[in-house]
Amino acid sequence: MRYDLTTLPIPKAIALVAAPASIGFFFHTMYNVVDTYFAGHISTDAVAALSLAFPLFFAITSLGNGLSTGATALIGHALGRKDEETARLFTLQALTFGAVASLGLTVAGIAFSPMLFRILGAEGRYLGLCLEYMDTIFAGSFFFILIYMFNASLNAQGNTKIHRNFLVASFFANCVLDPWFVRGGLGVPAMGVGGIALATVLIQAGGAVYMGFRTWQSGLLRVASWRDFLPRRAACVEIAKQGFPASINFFTIGLGIFVITYFVSQFGEAAVAAYGIATRVEQIVLMPTIGLNVATLTIVAQSHGAQLGDRVFEVHNAALKYGAIIMSLGAVLVFFGAETLMSFFTRDAAVVATGAEYLHISAFALYAYVILFVNVAALQGVKRPLFAVWIGLARQLVVPVIVFTILVEFFNTGTLGIWWGIFSITWAAALVAILYANKILATATKGLQSSPEQSSP
Repeated sequence: MRYDLTTLPIPKAIALVAAPASIGFFFHTMYNVVDTYFAGHISTDAVAALSLAFPLFFAITSLGNGLSTGATALIGHALGRKDEETARLFTLQALTFGAVASLGLTVAGIAFSPMLFRILGAEGRYLGLCLEYMDTIFAGSFFFILIYMFNASLNAQGNTKIHRNFLVASFFANCVLDPWFVRGGLGVPAMGVGGIALATVLIQAGGAVYMGFRTWQSGLLRVASWRDFLPRRAACVEIAKQGFPASINFFTIGLGIFVITYFVSQFGEAAVAAYGIATRVEQIVLMPTIGLNVATLTIVAQSHGAQLGDRVFEVHNAALKYGAIIMSLGAVLVFFGAETLMSFFTRDAAVVATGAEYLHISAFALYAYVILFVNVAALQGVKRPLFAVWIGLARQLVVPVIVFTILVEFFNTGTLGIWWGIFSITWAAALVAILYANKILATATKGLQSSPEQSSP
């Protein structure tokens, strides 16, 4: 089903897009929680290996998320202009672009991951567990990227239910495949950490088939000839212009986790495991706001394509308001439930204590993430993606390296200094984002018509 997000009342439009997306991403995060849970039943080394592998895993999701974000903006703009043929063209070209990009990612990932894990201090059995997991994931990256590309077309149409359905089904499939592949049985050998990775790749392969079929049903995957999939220079340039800055932005998040993990790893595997588990908890609480980001991108893209300037600001402001309400509740849950939430994943007292220490501080930074992500999504919706690159590099790489080096190396603050450093950097980036976004949105919508009366909240 396709929705005209340029005419629906804004609260209804946001709920229509955000609710299914939030539910889907909740189950996606719970999927990762299942992986962490069964890794914990293997050993603390296995949990640490998944935590150490997360920045590299994030490289795949960064590429997919970025290209999907760029394609959603382009397809959404075309649909806002009622230009179905251009929307169809961008859908097909995004699939080709994603397939080629995933091949390069697979080759580079398998080649360079041993070096990157060694930089993070992994050796011997620890290194072996990391590679056992990530080599399988990299080999299946084609299916990950394909799902993102199909979802870009569906998101641009305002349909986030299909991806939600896949993510819910994948969670339950993972609950069955993880223990089966980890422990073995019914003719399947016990595979440990490698079994967790294989389960993920098989689920993604099945999801690619399902998402592809539903995208075809939407009408934007109509193929007149196989030549429709041949790269077209103009379309590929547009996808690259919109997608790669978004990919770099997502990749900087993984790079930031890599940087944080590097400093945290100086305090031992228990600290790495604690940080990995605590960020999983943080992701669960932030899930409802991920839906707001998707809604902001999609509705702003369609509204800007339809030349509705006032509606762009109305969507942006509404998303920030709803995010504040949701994260007020999330902050209370994280602050007062930190130890309980950590204890669900591990029985190691040192890991629980260190992770709870992080969550007590992180609780007060949750809304800063909302401000940051909603403003970046709004800018991407009006096809201004480059800010995401610069704020991402500053927030995830340049400033953290300086701040953490000073705190850890010179002031010996331990992990507590790292946690407060993350808090300070995140809030500074959020304030920069909202000031910059308001200025650019005003420029991008200058001269555009007012929203229809029915679009007002």
